[in-house]
Amino acid sequence: MKNYLQNGHIVRVTTPAGGIASGDALIVGSIFGIAAYSAAEGDPVEFSTTGVFQLPKASAAVLTVGAHVAWDNTAKEVTTPAAGRFPIGVAVEAAGNGITSVAVRLDGVATAAA
Repeated sequence: MKNYLQNGHIVRVTTPAGGIASGDALIVGSIFGIAAYSAAEGDPVEFSTTGVFQLPKASAAVLTVGAHVAWDNTAKEVTTPAAGRFPIGVAVEAAGNGITSVAVRLDGVATAAA
């Protein structure tokens, strides 16, 4: 296929205002991913759009294996889907009340829920 560019697991974008640290979550338009390395504002940065990542979780959120999860871009943490949050994938481990991180399989899409 002469028009094939890449598999899309890693995407290069311009680092947003404030820069980004390696391992931080990033939403660019409707793409969600995790920064592969630290980068200053305006510099190119690569981020992973798929894979399983340990991410910060809202302490009170109760997640089961396979549950759809969302990203709260204000609090910068995984939580349950709701209005204004960005669906990002599914939990691959259970994480109850009081647990502050969860393993998530990303699907690369971050469309804000209505």
